[in-house]
Amino acid sequence: MSEDTNIISEFGKYSSWLNTLEDMDDTSWVKPIAQGKWSVSEIIAHIINWDNHLLSVVIPSVRNEKGMEFPDLDNYNIKASDYAKSGISQSKLLEEAKDTRNLLVKELNELPAEKLNKSLTANGVTHCPHTGTPYSLIYIVKEFTDHDNHHKGQIIQFLMEKTT
Repeated sequence: MSEDTNIISEFGKYSSWLNTLEDMDDTSWVKPIAQGKWSVSEIIAHIINWDNHLLSVVIPSVRNEKGMEFPDLDNYNIKASDYAKSGISQSKLLEEAKDTRNLLVKELNELPAEKLNKSLTANGVTHCPHTGTPYSLIYIVKEFTDHDNHHKGQIIQFLMEKTT
């Protein structure tokens, strides 16, 4: 398996992990995971929002060999929080999260390696300021996997603390 395939496969595992949240009680689903933090539902909506951005903006841009654009984080994240609080059910939000991620993984798997690895800008920047690595779609997917894992860890910790 190529490194690209491994990265995309890791990214796709989030979809299966969501199944572990199906039996969460309603109170825990909407309760902030810590003071000043989001609820599990808001975190899931937040990840859906970014998956949708990758699908609708970033992948088409990469296909056209244009730079990748990302919106203002705070405003974009507020939209996700509002969506989670809109009255959408837990089962519907989880289904949407799985469907969106599965579609995103399918789209990524259909892109040729040259497109996945082509150096492109992210909001006009050529290299990651933290690692010095040139930006490419596959690099962004790896970053998003790390982002998912951060939030999964927060949720797992919250659920463990709830049961002790």
